[in-house]
Amino acid sequence: MSYRAFFGLIKEPFTPDIELDSILQTPALLALSQRVDYVIRIGGIALLTGEVGAGKSTALRWSTGKLHPSAHKVLWVTATSGSILEVYRQLLAELDLHTASSSRAVLTRLIRSQIQNLVATKKQQPLLIIDEASLLRLDVFTELHTMTQFEGDSKPWLPIILAGQNNLADNLLYRTAIPLASRVVARAHLEAVDREGMECYIRHHLAIAGLQNSPFEDAALTAVHQGSGGLFRKANHLARGSLIAAAAEKSQTVTPDHVRMADSELL
Repeated sequence: MSYRAFFGLIKEPFTPDIELDSILQTPALLALSQRVDYVIRIGGIALLTGEVGAGKSTALRWSTGKLHPSAHKVLWVTATSGSILEVYRQLLAELDLHTASSSRAVLTRLIRSQIQNLVATKKQQPLLIIDEASLLRLDVFTELHTMTQFEGDSKPWLPIILAGQNNLADNLLYRTAIPLASRVVARAHLEAVDREGMECYIRHHLAIAGLQNSPFEDAALTAVHQGSGGLFRKANHLARGSLIAAAAEKSQTVTPDHVRMADSELL
């Protein structure tokens, strides 16, 4: 018998592809959504930072998922440690543009023309999200600044959200990044959740999967919180692994020992 059948789960719990309506709306999530709305309204730049697994991508997916697709176009780029050309190529793909050119000037012109077309002709507000932005090279920050300037810097048509680990804000303090940093108008940081927040998170995800009564002992919830450091991604792995370990022992209760067994499988 699978662990899902053993516990009466109707679907896999603690998965990253959770539907937008099922994402737990924490105060941090709502605060980020307000900042996203503000940045879009004034055409500025926002920073979203947090440790790996803190829920940055999920938070952005929820915040942007509320935007009406007829009025907004979200352009999602995943940063690399490569040159600005890597960012441009991803952005061109998001804009449904294709070119064999590797010229910065040509790519910039194509992108800027399409952004202007979106705003002026299609009446659609673009929003550029650069995930893993802490990986960007310092010279890329300089180039990105030019992408925000339209009509003599009088039209803030391309708001940007830079999301990454905690060193992202430090990287923007370097001299070459100052022009881009000067456009930052909002900052959000996703902290690791406390013990109460972790319990709420686990109960919420169990309910989504069809289990209204949590099988986790209080001590097991504490073990998940401590083992994950309050970070959602590792908590997902620990909680699911704990359920599997409990089912293997035909235990309807998840104990700290089951959490320790699950933790032994993770790096």
